[in-house]
Amino acid sequence: MEREKGNPGQSRVIRFLGGRTTLFVLGIILLAGLIILVFNQIQFVFTPVKVLVQNVVLPVVLAAVLFYLLRPVLRLLERSRIPRVWGILIIYIGGIGLISLAVFLIYPFLKTQVINLVQEFPEYFRQLILNIDAYLSTSLFASYYNQLDVNLNLLIDSVFEDIAGFFRDTAGGIASGVTNFISTLTGIVISIVTVPFILFYLLKDGDRLPDYILKLMPPRMRRDAKEILHDADQQLSNYIQGQLIVSFCIGLLIYIGFVIIGMEYALALGALAAVTSVVPYLGPVIAITPALIIALVTSPFMILKLAAVWTIVQLVEGKFISPQVMGKTLHIHPITIIFVLLTAGSLFGVPGVILGIPGYALLKVIVSHLFKLFKKRYDEHEYNPKMRYETDSRRIIEKTGRE
Repeated sequence: MEREKGNPGQSRVIRFLGGRTTLFVLGIILLAGLIILVFNQIQFVFTPVKVLVQNVVLPVVLAAVLFYLLRPVLRLLERSRIPRVWGILIIYIGGIGLISLAVFLIYPFLKTQVINLVQEFPEYFRQLILNIDAYLSTSLFASYYNQLDVNLNLLIDSVFEDIAGFFRDTAGGIASGVTNFISTLTGIVISIVTVPFILFYLLKDGDRLPDYILKLMPPRMRRDAKEILHDADQQLSNYIQGQLIVSFCIGLLIYIGFVIIGMEYALALGALAAVTSVVPYLGPVIAITPALIIALVTSPFMILKLAAVWTIVQLVEGKFISPQVMGKTLHIHPITIIFVLLTAGSLFGVPGVILGIPGYALLKVIVSHLFKLFKKRYDEHEYNPKMRYETDSRRIIEKTGRE
């Protein structure tokens, strides 16, 4: 095995890992593991940090989402020679106006539909089960179904009793722990109230944050760190803006389609579709379920009309809206998205399902850049040209050479 001149005691592996600094890095890793092991035994030390993170995460995430939504509007105002602070004030005034308009025009009607849907949905579900029972009792499988001797009325009553008991227990738990409930509610309200202030400073100084972070890093790392921050910013911006626009379009199309076919609770179902469509693949399944149950109970013809509306909406969204709004910026395979949603949901619940995809996009940016640096370092220490990675510059040179 070849030895590097001036370092006769180092092999190619040691040189590739960093030479004499390899032992130093391994020692740092071992020391970090020991620190984690020790601090794991004294977790009470991190209680203030845990409380701080729990109170900060919600307003910061909400403010970041609004920041990526409103930043293009702010830049458009700046191109019109409006100062940044005045542009932020204009955005705030316009946002308050839109929210007030939505509250006065849409909220009362939406509230009525949601309340009626929640009250009448158990009856729809009961009627659906009874319809299935009537169909199976007269179908080709009637003899096998009758042998099961299923008492559906008793089963339905027991299910609804369990659901009612669950809500009673939950209400009792809230009543008994009213102090904790009030403190949690107060924390959420305070978090939401602080969002406009965090958003103001993000809009005002958010573009300076990457430069501030770069100044904290060694000069040798700033170029690569700048690329990572730029790509991460682009991924988050494209995903948040695109996904919310697509979700709004889906909700609007479903509402219009349900109004055309005469579906009950069209506004509530359209709003549900808009909210759940924020989660890819899983959201549409959740949105179509209550509409499908209502259609099954209403009439067979309503099922056909529902299928037609849903098919048209999915085609319009898949062929026209998403390619124009989202493009292929994330480059994430659908199977990967499903696995990310399942894993993030199991680890972090509903917040994990919502934040899993953008979190994966950020992780992918970091890993891809680290792998790029790994390939560059590997090629520097590989003496056989045929064993080196094919970089973009090398591919371009070979291609132009053939031409």
